[in-house]
Amino acid sequence: MSTESLEKIARNKNVARAAARQLSMEQLHKLAEVINEVIEQKQDEERRRQEEETVKARKLEEIREAINDAGLSLDDLVGEQPKRRGRPPKKDTLEKA
Repeated sequence: MSTESLEKIARNKNVARAAARQLSMEQLHKLAEVINEVIEQKQDEERRRQEEETVKARKLEEIREAINDAGLSLDDLVGEQPKRRGRPPKKDTLEKA
């Protein structure tokens, strides 16, 4: 079953019912178990992602406070912007004519 088919089933209750009619009760219960497992995994992943973002934001705030306490600014840390590397932009071909 393709992702597109699953999306159709997820968006439309009638399509889901039609697909479910083709399955036995045992298959429906197994499908429900699998879907519940997937939901739990997604929730765990989202919870972990939010925790990581919270930790990152806390560390960033601590660094900002340390910079301010030291009497520095971000410009003091960055200094000069790095020079661009690579080829210069091509000149317009009309300028050559």
